[in-house]
Amino acid sequence: MTRDVRVAVFRPDDERMDQAVELLDSLGATPVPDPMLAVEPTGTVPDTGNAADGTPADLVVLTSKTGVELLDEAGWSPGTATLACIGPRTAAAARAAGWTVDVVPEEYTSSGLVSRLDGDVDGLRVEVARSDHGSEVLLDGLCEAGADVHETVLYRLVRPEGSGQSTVMAAGGDLDAVCFTSSLTVENFLAAAEERGVREEAVAGLNRAVVGVIGAPTRETAESHGIRVDVVPENATFDELAAATVEEAAPTYHE
Repeated sequence: MTRDVRVAVFRPDDERMDQAVELLDSLGATPVPDPMLAVEPTGTVPDTGNAADGTPADLVVLTSKTGVELLDEAGWSPGTATLACIGPRTAAAARAAGWTVDVVPEEYTSSGLVSRLDGDVDGLRVEVARSDHGSEVLLDGLCEAGADVHETVLYRLVRPEGSGQSTVMAAGGDLDAVCFTSSLTVENFLAAAEERGVREEAVAGLNRAVVGVIGAPTRETAESHGIRVDVVPENATFDELAAATVEEAAPTYHE
């Protein structure tokens, strides 16, 4: 069993937050939900068949479950294009929409997908459909691999009004751990702390707690702001992040 620990989580206020809270509770932790992201759809979908010269996209890259759901709601489909998804949750959502998923990298990151596609995309038209905060690593890497890359912004990620109670808790030493799921959640946490006049204290509070991040880019962002990172899971999934963070904050013990 584990000792009870207070763990802040910053996922959007939808089923992802519900699932995160349920998971943390099942791990013996006390969830502190504080949504740091909200989704604003742009209404734009990738063009897989009407490029300027009439040539359809050869490959479509989807990077999130949210993006898949928005495209499915819009009645979009990949058509004859090869479909690549950055991780298993995105791929599962795409299959649930009735699409065939051709590529899922072993490493669920932008760099992992670039490595998986390197050597296969030279001379191909590639559509990358994602949020407005996608990593440049993906676009730059595909271009360097010889692809003709176009990006479609499916949705914007913004910080919800009223978010940031966890920053006050961190500043007061009332958090045992946090789970950052993207660089943007780190930045929005710090912006919320700044608004409340507790940024310095909140960072100090995080450095007394256990900080879990979902991957190397998020780690780099956190460390660039003076936040010590304790946990980076082997696979970039929330389930692994939460389990590893809770274990670090309250190691399992046997009577």
